[in-house]
Amino acid sequence: MKRPLLIILTAILSTQCFSQILFEKGYFIANNDQKTECLIKNIDWKNNPTNIQYRLSENAKQLQLTIADVKEFGIYDYSKYVRSTVNIDRSSEDIDDLSQNRNPDFKEETLFLKVLVEGASNLYQYEDGNLYRYFYSIQNSNNIKQLVFKSYRLPGNLIRENNGFKQELLNVFDCEHIKTKAIEKLSYTKVDLVHIFIKYNACHNSEIVNYDENQRRDVLSLALRFGLNSSSYSMKNTMSSSRAIDFDNQLGLRVGLEAQLLLPFNKDKWALIVEPTYQYFKSEKVGLSTSDINVDYTSIELPIGVRYYFFLNENSKLFINGSYILDITKNSKISYETGTVLDIKNSSNLGFGLGYKQNNKYSLELRYHTSRNLLKYYQAYHSHYDTLSVILGYSLF
Repeated sequence: MKRPLLIILTAILSTQCFSQILFEKGYFIANNDQKTECLIKNIDWKNNPTNIQYRLSENAKQLQLTIADVKEFGIYDYSKYVRSTVNIDRSSEDIDDLSQNRNPDFKEETLFLKVLVEGASNLYQYEDGNLYRYFYSIQNSNNIKQLVFKSYRLPGNLIRENNGFKQELLNVFDCEHIKTKAIEKLSYTKVDLVHIFIKYNACHNSEIVNYDENQRRDVLSLALRFGLNSSSYSMKNTMSSSRAIDFDNQLGLRVGLEAQLLLPFNKDKWALIVEPTYQYFKSEKVGLSTSDINVDYTSIELPIGVRYYFFLNENSKLFINGSYILDITKNSKISYETGTVLDIKNSSNLGFGLGYKQNNKYSLELRYHTSRNLLKYYQAYHSHYDTLSVILGYSLF
């Protein structure tokens, strides 16, 4: 069963697939303040970029600009980045690597800052791996400052937080509609900060551009998944060769419900998936000792995994996924005619799939499950349960 899927996966990965990462209408402003209309490769950066790829027209050569060349760039109706030399604190928020100093450790760096909210007050974001920092400027000032948040450790292993960003906002937000308690309740998160900056801009009757809202999309989907399993099962006993048996390949139905969560970067190419699935395997065969052996195996599989999409065009895409599968059995057993009964307990294995999706509505997937040992709690037994599935999916939303 491994060989067909490996061949198909190799073919897909070696094929030059269309990517959802497109060159989209945008602009950049060079150091001489000249604005150039162009097409910018929209990578939907997770980490703030240090360079961009662009074309002057659809069929023009791809070119590159670095942070040293560009003061500002944007993709219309989607995102905007500005270059700024700022003081940034890169103190770790990892609990095992916290600083013992309450004060931020500022260092001057030149960065592309992502604009989240634009108006009388501007909010910016910088992301680098697990590091998140937010910056602001007021009344079109060129002075962009970091909003300070820092976790630190005190003697006795006590952990405290420097929420300096709250006092900073209290000092600069002159709006009667923003109460002190509202700022005191803020968390150092994009959601909270975007909300308070929009409220401040509305208070000053400022024209507001919410770039964060431009990038919102439906990230959660739910799909019914029906399929056919082609499963095989074999077992042997190290103490008795008469108990060894290789069951014939069986076809069985599988029914699942898949939840998919698109990750907020890289233009919807990555997703997390969870798919509770009902499956069964039933077979009877005469063993070497001429006694009947019955397998009655029913379970709920819980694959938890990651999916990656290859976009063919705007309406169709291929995908591959890998999952860790928890298998929860119910009243499952292997019975010998002689009276011996072996209980099948919960187990786990891996699953790898290759599929196609049309219009984000219909899908077809071929999935291979690595071997699952149904009798792992019996030391004398070794067994292998292998499955290859064909799965049809229909997205509810």
